[in-house]
Amino acid sequence: MTLSDIARNATTMSEPQALRHGIPFGDALRVWARIATLSFGGPAGQIAVMHRILVDEKRWIGEHRFLHALNYCMLLPGPEAQQLAVYIGWLLHRTVGGLVAGILFVLPGFLSILALSYIYAAFGNVTVVEGLFFGLKAAVLAVVIHAVFRIGSRALKNLLMIGIAAAAFVTIFFFGVPFPLIILGAGIIGYIGGRSGSPLFRIGGGHKAGTGPVLEDEDSLLGEDIPAHARPDLAWSLRVSTVFLALWLVPLALLLIFLGPDNVFTKIGLFFSQMAVVTFGGAYAVLAYVAQEAVQQYGWLKPGEMLDGLGMAETTPGPLIMVTQFVGFMGAYRDPGSLNPMTAATLAAVLTTWVTFVPCFLWIFLGAPFIERLRSNVALTGAMSAITAAVVGVILNLAVWFGLHTLFAEVITRNIGGLTLDVPVPSSLVLPSLVLTITAATAIFRYKASIIVTLLACALAGMVWTLGT
Repeated sequence: MTLSDIARNATTMSEPQALRHGIPFGDALRVWARIATLSFGGPAGQIAVMHRILVDEKRWIGEHRFLHALNYCMLLPGPEAQQLAVYIGWLLHRTVGGLVAGILFVLPGFLSILALSYIYAAFGNVTVVEGLFFGLKAAVLAVVIHAVFRIGSRALKNLLMIGIAAAAFVTIFFFGVPFPLIILGAGIIGYIGGRSGSPLFRIGGGHKAGTGPVLEDEDSLLGEDIPAHARPDLAWSLRVSTVFLALWLVPLALLLIFLGPDNVFTKIGLFFSQMAVVTFGGAYAVLAYVAQEAVQQYGWLKPGEMLDGLGMAETTPGPLIMVTQFVGFMGAYRDPGSLNPMTAATLAAVLTTWVTFVPCFLWIFLGAPFIERLRSNVALTGAMSAITAAVVGVILNLAVWFGLHTLFAEVITRNIGGLTLDVPVPSSLVLPSLVLTITAATAIFRYKASIIVTLLACALAGMVWTLGT
């Protein structure tokens, strides 16, 4: 089965079914493009945009079906907002609808971050550019701290969940336990707890979609009934999943065969493929692990540069996990082999994006037809609750790691009580960064300022300060 077969099968929808919801594919294409250009502000903002357009404005899909799809996407690794777009696109127009929705959701962010990466690599030492990213780092630190409180308030509803979050922080910060193992351990604990029937694991982890009058499923254009193509079909799921599994893994195999395991492209492909499998809980959860590996093991980035990349992802449309594109870009830019550095960096950015998002289509097309079977699975709900709690501890570690490298010019590694820890040099405190971080945090926490406005204001302040010194 090829991609052309998928598209052909997707467009052979029976006419009666197409007329039942009456949504032309061309209209859907324009709506998905509109959603893609408005998808700022992380998953909560992106999901809110989709809800406002698809449920409130277009009335294509009902509230309960929207939330049901979102809960399913929350169980998957990867960016839930992008996967939700794939799912709803598939629900409306079969496979081709899911492909278009998912690709368009990523495309504006990919192009924006690629352009910013070119500027960063070529002009990163220019005073104005340095000032811009100096300000962004401080704002991003405040945004990450806000994420700890936002996700924590939703996930840590009892002492057990608080304990899981604390254990996750201790194991990753003090003992360096890899992020995937922490997520696996939390998932096992939650699965067992959920299956035992303990009420401690029955905690919702989804985002709130919206407020106001509820559009019932039967009143939406899609209706209440399950479309024929959305009913469980193991043969179809296996066929389409095989295609996407090949699209994901065959390029990795070719890189291994022709370039070898030590080539930078092979390392990038394998590393971010691993991330695609373990990115439960959103981008913030995995970024600490990505940052530490990219800086300490692979040498793709300097410590502060991860914050620069995160600032790019925060201020451009698309999933926050697009920051990995910047990591891959800089990794190949600094180790281009026989290629021109910019050419190598561009190819690495494409490779990183490919291995990050192709699995997202795989998860949706494989599991979406069976979503009704997962709706009331208490064991999976328990696993997700425990994973979300662990994610809070992991994001707290991210905030501490970013804080050390944002607020202090010098951080040294010391052995304390048998533990290897990063310790800041107090005299290297960067006062302007501290002032900007406190200002950004005050704006976000107290005055509920928009994340985008806060980031842009801090970037402007950083440029002004840098030019004036």
